[in-house]
Amino acid sequence: MTEVWLRMLLWVTIGLALVLLLRRPARRMFGAGPAFTLWLLPAALIFAPLLPRGLAPAAAWSLPAIVVTSHAVAAADATVTLDWVRVLLVLWLAGAAAGLARLAVYYLRLRHGVRRVPIDWMPWLTDAAPGLEPSRVRMHAAGPAVLWALPRALILLPEDFAERFDNAATRELVLRHELTHARRGDACWSLSMEIACVLLWFHPLVWLARPRFRLDQELACDAASLRALPGRATSYAHALLDSVAVQPAPALISWLTEPQLKERIAMLARIPPGAFRRRTGFMAVAALLTGGLLIAGGQTPVDAATGSSARTQPSVDIAYKNSNPPKYPVDALRNREQGMVVLRVRVDAAGSVTKVDVDAAKTTASSAELQAAAVTAAEGWKFLPGQKNGKSVGGWITIPVIFSLEPTGTCPEGQAHAAKAPFQCEQVSSTAASP
Repeated sequence: MTEVWLRMLLWVTIGLALVLLLRRPARRMFGAGPAFTLWLLPAALIFAPLLPRGLAPAAAWSLPAIVVTSHAVAAADATVTLDWVRVLLVLWLAGAAAGLARLAVYYLRLRHGVRRVPIDWMPWLTDAAPGLEPSRVRMHAAGPAVLWALPRALILLPEDFAERFDNAATRELVLRHELTHARRGDACWSLSMEIACVLLWFHPLVWLARPRFRLDQELACDAASLRALPGRATSYAHALLDSVAVQPAPALISWLTEPQLKERIAMLARIPPGAFRRRTGFMAVAALLTGGLLIAGGQTPVDAATGSSARTQPSVDIAYKNSNPPKYPVDALRNREQGMVVLRVRVDAAGSVTKVDVDAAKTTASSAELQAAAVTAAEGWKFLPGQKNGKSVGGWITIPVIFSLEPTGTCPEGQAHAAKAPFQCEQVSSTAASP
């Protein structure tokens, strides 16, 4: 499982780096809409390692048994070792929990400050934006903005909205812009970005990408709004210049923030790309997403490094097994528990473990601790997968793990027949778990 997490982290890093490199060229060539769509790339790549990778469940093999031995006194002499994976996991969980709590508190405060608009606003709201439902409009000091809510996002307007934007045409532009945000589902995407920043709080590229995501979202909304209002680019620019800048806030899409002003005005001054270039841009982004999923998700054929000879049966990668051997649980040693745990390991075409089960019918070790120790070890292994028609294939691999108190590492008495038929005992490991 640790390998899957590392691969997810690697691919989201690659996705973020690609977006940060391609967003400006894509905007100039295809427009703001396709450029904003690029942000789907890291979101797709982070989940790509969870996709199945050439699994062939019909294939099944049995490997020699692994014997785990230890003297009973090993529990007393065992030294405490630091599990860095667990330490990092605890740190990540603590940071993520704190960030999610902070985001939840901030959102609840935003919702607490929301109030219904006065009745006398309804006429000019209807005139300014005929497609705007008055039930979605609320008063809030942070407006004009869009706030995520269920079942539909809310459009927030300040109490002095009519005075701040005293021109009816300007009010129409601002309201149509916020309505475009709501129709595009931008409030949901903005909240998703905030949650991603919380979950990846340790990643510097995420915090570098956050303000750029906000900017690309606003540019895409500007472009969509102006396509519905042709010939209004100059008035739109004046509305931006006349607005009061606010600071960016989590979970809120504000009408204008100071860092966005220059880029948004510059985009309005450029000739927008035509429909053909925009469609081409969306197709290019779709091709990039598809290629990324094929590579990161392992849907392309994978050949393992099996040497010159054609391998028909898989084998465990010794380096990975030795770095994570089965550990004899301390309590099992003290209780003098032993026996055989038969594992069914599902391996994909790249040799990675995707699932580990205990075959209860063939397992003779009733101790839950012995079974958990065997499963934990197998989850950290990597395999040289089997071959079929010259290609690597995945499938189920049966591996017996024998926990024996015998110092010689032989099969425990009464278990020899079960271990050698159909299995054979080999690869002795003498590792005791730390108390």
